Amino acid sequence: MLNAPFHTLTSRTALLLQDNVDTDQIIPARYLKGTGRDGLGPYLFADWRRDAAGQPRPEFVLNRPEARGAQVLVAGENFGCGSSREHAVWALRGRGFRAVVALSFADIFRNNALKNAVVPVQAGPEAHARLVKAGGGEVTIDIVARRLTLPDGTSSSFPLEPFSRHCLIAGVDELAYLIAQEADITAYERRETPRRSHP
Repeated sequence: MLNAPFHTLTSRTALLLQDNVDTDQIIPARYLKGTGRDGLGPYLFADWRRDAAGQPRPEFVLNRPEARGAQVLVAGENFGCGSSREHAVWALRGRGFRAVVALSFADIFRNNALKNAVVPVQAGPEAHARLVKAGGGEVTIDIVARRLTLPDGTSSSFPLEPFSRHCLIAGVDELAYLIAQEADITAYERRETPRRSHP
């Protein structure tokens, strides 16, 4: 899947200050019947957003007016734990989120997020506390510099492995990256095949 090149993101934040938010909470299993990436946004946190009668819960963060348009979700520890469903990232992306800032992430969720151009920003305790204190303020996430700038103007670095960073900046996924290397791969095969067939 091709994406637009992703260098920086400036957005207000929506605060979901819970630890151990698992993928079944992000997108309940009953919405996993399809295999496409599109159309899952309305079901993001479905069981938290709506009551048993299907009515919106006004107290839930994503139902509040101040959360509209926010592209950065802020959570606590171990975000995205549980099953490996990629649908969780598709639902976040479908709702308009391009980044999640948390104290830590489940490894499989982190990988799925990066493959779908949703940036998992692991913040240190001090930066996270400042962000929570700002209560939904605007942040800037700089992919190139790997820095998170908080509403109070302070900034901190976050980890982002080089290949994922390259793909985000270039706007490509793993498959598109490989296809772009086709000429080099073909040249390598032509060079190495005769050598291997004559030991």
